[in-house]
Amino acid sequence: MRVGVVQMTSTDDLAANLAAARELVDAAVQGGAELVALPENFAYLRREGAPIPCAQGLDGEIVGVVRELAKAHGVWLLGGTFPESAEADARVHNTSVLVGPEGDIEAIYRKIHLFDVDLRARGGGVFTESATIAPGEQVTVAATPFGPLGIAVCYDLRFPELFRAMADRGARWIAVPSAFAPETGKDHWEVLLRARAIENQAFVVAPAQCGRHSVDRSSYGRSMIVDPWGLVLARAADRPGVVVADCDPADLERVRGALPALRHRRL
Repeated sequence: MRVGVVQMTSTDDLAANLAAARELVDAAVQGGAELVALPENFAYLRREGAPIPCAQGLDGEIVGVVRELAKAHGVWLLGGTFPESAEADARVHNTSVLVGPEGDIEAIYRKIHLFDVDLRARGGGVFTESATIAPGEQVTVAATPFGPLGIAVCYDLRFPELFRAMADRGARWIAVPSAFAPETGKDHWEVLLRARAIENQAFVVAPAQCGRHSVDRSSYGRSMIVDPWGLVLARAADRPGVVVADCDPADLERVRGALPALRHRRL
């Protein structure tokens, strides 16, 4: 199974972001990827605290482009996240959609854990995601021909119980579209991704935002694909682009057979 992760430097220009996503998905498919994953906020990344003018439903332009690309290329495509209009809430959901090769939506995940932090002591800024984002409530594990795939988003990575819930639902793949802050990314990004892969003996697919999006917003990047032993199979450079890796499900079975930690749990 060849997997491609897309790394972007998205801005508040929706049209430009969608055009870049098209080119990068094309590049991943040209590289042989059968599963392609876009990063968090791939279609629209605003300055911190700015309004979100392009909030829309699952029938809107952003998901429409994801469905179109998946069908045109005949691949599984994870649509990073987009700002989904929330019923009975002035805020939006930070929503990821998994689309199959026929262009159908196969799974939806709304980010559960929201990034309300103060990184000024680390040279960063103050983030209050809950001011504009409404949290989701449901764990998502999608059935696919290559095995169950769980979906988390960025800050979710710090909450191992979410990933264990995915493992309990049979997840063999976990996607983590992200826009990690540089201040936390340099010390925590790879450590957490590898830990989640090792703990749950699953492939972790982590497309990310990178670089400077605006005068007051930037992301760490270093998109990765990690195997169930915790080895990094692919890592992106510090610029927009695509990396691919061959992920053999037989490797997962060998890891789980040799070190059956999931069966050794004592609750």
